Amino acid sequence: MKPDNAFDARLVAKKLLREGRSGALATLMPRSGDPYCSLVNVATAIDGAPLFLLSNLALHTKNILADARVSLMLDERKDGDSLEGARVMLMGSCAKTDPAVAGAYLRRHLEAEMFANFGDFAFYRMEIGRAHLVAGFGRIVDVGPKDLLAGMSDAQALVESETGAIAHMNEDHADACRLFATKLLGGPDGDWRCVGIDPEGLELQQGRTALRLPFPQRVTGPGPLRAVLKELADQARSS
Repeated sequence: MKPDNAFDARLVAKKLLREGRSGALATLMPRSGDPYCSLVNVATAIDGAPLFLLSNLALHTKNILADARVSLMLDERKDGDSLEGARVMLMGSCAKTDPAVAGAYLRRHLEAEMFANFGDFAFYRMEIGRAHLVAGFGRIVDVGPKDLLAGMSDAQALVESETGAIAHMNEDHADACRLFATKLLGGPDGDWRCVGIDPEGLELQQGRTALRLPFPQRVTGPGPLRAVLKELADQARSS
């Protein structure tokens, strides 16, 4: 079989991770060790790590508090046979995290705002140890965390400006968000908004549908970000 030179496992896995809004979370029952699987909503931190908002009353949360090992499956939710679509299985550990991630989560799950401050809810972050990607015949690959997550050591300026940049895009450049989604990513026309910016790309969302727009080059601060967004907007307008 000839190698598929057009297939980039890292990009496919990152797209699934960043665009996922719900997935199957597997945890371990404390006494028996039996696997337990539940449907959860998912968001991502700026580096790409999965984020959850979990109730202490939920069985999966009790399992995590007893044994932090988890796995999370995300798929592209294609029409037709689900087994023909791409999916990625993430394996690692999960623990309660800083409430500062609330913004990243709630931008992607607006409906969660009503119970995010309830006393029995808390935010959790998954640390990815490894991943297994299934993206079609001959496209089954193990992926490491360095290939999935965005390095942040040189991007503190972008971290500090992300919230403001997202607000600026949605308030002053909603037309550009719409063009990115429809002209560059092939999405349907609609009210697209920016929900995330990281060194490697931008996330757009309409309803429960998310699209990932990779940047042509890595950005680490507001100046390079503005330049890349202008370049992409010009490209979208001319397409």
